[in-house]
Amino acid sequence: MSHYSTKIMINFKEIFIQILVILGKINFKYMNFNTLKSKNYSKIKRKPSKIKFLIIHYTGMQSKRVSIKKLMNFKGVNRVSCHYFIDRKGETIQMVDDDRVAWHAGKSRWKNFENLNDNSIGIELENKGHEFGYEEFTKKQINKLVKLCVNLKKKYKIKNSCILGHSDVSPLRKKDPGEKFPWKFLKKKGIGNWYSKSNSSKKNIQKNLSRNFFFKNLFKIGYRYFSKNISSKKDTLLVRAFQSRYNQNKVDGLIDQKTFKISHYLASKVKK
Repeated sequence: MSHYSTKIMINFKEIFIQILVILGKINFKYMNFNTLKSKNYSKIKRKPSKIKFLIIHYTGMQSKRVSIKKLMNFKGVNRVSCHYFIDRKGETIQMVDDDRVAWHAGKSRWKNFENLNDNSIGIELENKGHEFGYEEFTKKQINKLVKLCVNLKKKYKIKNSCILGHSDVSPLRKKDPGEKFPWKFLKKKGIGNWYSKSNSSKKNIQKNLSRNFFFKNLFKIGYRYFSKNISSKKDTLLVRAFQSRYNQNKVDGLIDQKTFKISHYLASKVKK
């Protein structure tokens, strides 16, 4: 058999497996995950030094099958993908190689970075999301995520301040991974940022409790898509994005004392 024929057979096998996955005919437990590759990525390889962020998403779709189908669909204009997909049983699938740019973050900003696809690894967690019935993330799912993040963080020397949610980098249009995502637990495992009690006095907090002070804190932390000095109808979306990560019991878009206090603490820890 010629090399060309062998290559055709291998490609046909991969396509056939992907079709069965989409149709739900294969149990992922018995699959070689490396064979399940999305074609939705930029073809030019990137250097390891370009990878500076981990972006965590939820799939926001009705099921695992629908999510995989979307992530592998290479037709149309709204093509998306991720580097890693973790289902609710903790099974992990690598869909795009780390050295390729997957299409997961879309229009996004964090500090001086724009369009974070170029500099990030995207991780999708199976969850129906706010539109189809937002669920608690499973222990198996989060435990597998922790192991993956620890490895990626070490491999690419990623800072905790650069482990983010989709709503952090795209706060005007995204809610994931949402208020049920256990950021505090991840911090205990050495992943991402969280807050502790601020050493600011209550008097100072009350005095500075204003829209502009809060947004100056957000800007220092890394959030974008707002003016530090001019209010906007979009402000509520920024406050909600921040609360969904750091004040998860109060995601109402209003700057209360606790929300402000957390922003003040996190901003004070940012190195100049």
